Amino acid sequence: MLHVLYLVGVAAFAASGVLAAYRANMDPFGGLALAFAASISGGTLRDVILGRYPLYWTHDWVLLTVIGGVGFATIAYLRFWTLPRKSLLVVDAIGLAVVTVIGARAAIEAGATPVAVIILSVMTGVTGEVVRDVLCGEFPPLLLREDVYAIAALIGAVCYLCMHQLGSGPGPAAMVSAGLVFALRMAAVYFGLHLPRPQRHKP
Repeated sequence: MLHVLYLVGVAAFAASGVLAAYRANMDPFGGLALAFAASISGGTLRDVILGRYPLYWTHDWVLLTVIGGVGFATIAYLRFWTLPRKSLLVVDAIGLAVVTVIGARAAIEAGATPVAVIILSVMTGVTGEVVRDVLCGEFPPLLLREDVYAIAALIGAVCYLCMHQLGSGPGPAAMVSAGLVFALRMAAVYFGLHLPRPQRHKP
């Protein structure tokens, strides 16, 4: 179940990579490059920190096939139709939600401490977006422009860790935590929610 959920997450990030490339006026090759970069960057960074080799995607042909297939399908779709304006934010939120909780699970299985689980979970969730935005020339990346992004991932990671420590199975914990991240991110997008910001005082 968790592997299927993870495939959903990387598929969403693959689509978001192509959409970001499309908005940056890149060619199809750029779209595919961003599809793979957005999908595997977070998990790669996590596994390098945890010392897990070989890297997970180097021996998972299903994962690579899903990324490539979704990338090609999204490119083909955009050749004939235009997606809604906020489509990138929606698929990005799906990817963030799923990959965050998968990152938490991987860190727990590696024996990381609770604090490290939360840090690695958030890193897994947000790294793909940062890499994607940097390659598109977007500065600052979405992570630094939207308050309720890494915060949503952080809350989801804490939720997953708490459910795990309370004895919940990995499937229910993943579904609840991913749903929470997605709901928080979408609420922020559609209702303009953000954390309180310091007020600038005029001299």
